[in-house]
Amino acid sequence: MYENGKKCGFGRYEWTDGAVYEGNWSENKINGEGIYTWQDGRMYYGHWVDNDMEGVGIYYYADGVSYMGQYLKDKKHGFGYYKWPDGRSYTGFWSKGKQHGLGVYKDPKKGKEKYGLWENGKRIKWFSVEEIEDINRGNRSYE
Repeated sequence: MYENGKKCGFGRYEWTDGAVYEGNWSENKINGEGIYTWQDGRMYYGHWVDNDMEGVGIYYYADGVSYMGQYLKDKKHGFGYYKWPDGRSYTGFWSKGKQHGLGVYKDPKKGKEKYGLWENGKRIKWFSVEEIEDINRGNRSYE
């Protein structure tokens, strides 16, 4: 697990605050696939680059929320699926940790499925069924 005094290869490390990481290391940094568990119950399983969540992973929050998707520099970035404990979900694009771009919001308890456009975490527009069909055919821009 050590090379030239630095963590390298597969291993497990426990911090004094109760956090635990089990996975790959390189040059004393978390790199590659691994599982990081925080003392408060949060957990991330996925890819890491230089101690940052980067690539594809699954993050489970202590309150039951989960996110499965792409990360860049420790933030949700790219395409992902976010689910609340009550069953509601958002599937769509993210940028710098916030919903950004096209996405689908579902609320199964209310039987709702809405298509929308988000910018920096705020929904700016819901699309009608006709608008969605036009966007999918390439007849309309969502921007």
